Amino acid sequence: MSSVNAYGGLGVSTLDTAKTTKTTALGQDEFLKLMTTQMTHQDPTKPMQNGEFLSQMAQFGTVSGIQELQQSFKDFSASISSDQALQAASLVGRNVSVPSDYGLLSAGGEINGSFDLSTSASSVNVVITDSDTGDVIRKINLGQQAAGSVPFTWDGLNDAGTLVSPGIYKVQAEASIDGVNTVFQPAIQSKVESVSMSNGTNGVQVSLAGLGAVSFNKIKQIL
Repeated sequence: MSSVNAYGGLGVSTLDTAKTTKTTALGQDEFLKLMTTQMTHQDPTKPMQNGEFLSQMAQFGTVSGIQELQQSFKDFSASISSDQALQAASLVGRNVSVPSDYGLLSAGGEINGSFDLSTSASSVNVVITDSDTGDVIRKINLGQQAAGSVPFTWDGLNDAGTLVSPGIYKVQAEASIDGVNTVFQPAIQSKVESVSMSNGTNGVQVSLAGLGAVSFNKIKQIL
């Protein structure tokens, strides 16, 4: 019974595996044999010109180089993905900040977030609405704010001071800049519940409480 390579999944080959690996590179002996065979079968009245032979050599070298480059990029991409997966796995149970228009209000909890102002604003508000009906639940007045990151917190109370039910709520940041009402994309804080590796083009995905799966690359801050 053949032994199982326990390190195969990590991309590490054992000594026995390494011995059986065949080389795919064209060595000097193989190249001379190829050249001799080609010269033997060519038409004596139409010998191959030096330029033609050199052109074939260049084409062969280009194809071989492209194949090696493709494999190198493939190995590099796999290494990056594995490194991202390890980093993302360490985030399970921690809070992160990601761009989102929605936040989860847990029982007795609150929704925290922030947004970036490109310039100072005379009036800044965070509007909380019911994600199902679109009704405004709470309008938080943050007053005048300077350019930069503006943090905010919603304690789960509506405008009447009553605690609302836990659930998913829409969060929208608004600012009056030079008399024009401007909407900004907020970054919502949420807990990482799990991590998954996608087989498609999405790469590493993190599952956030109330927000679902988002790309690992979208995480703005680890809290």
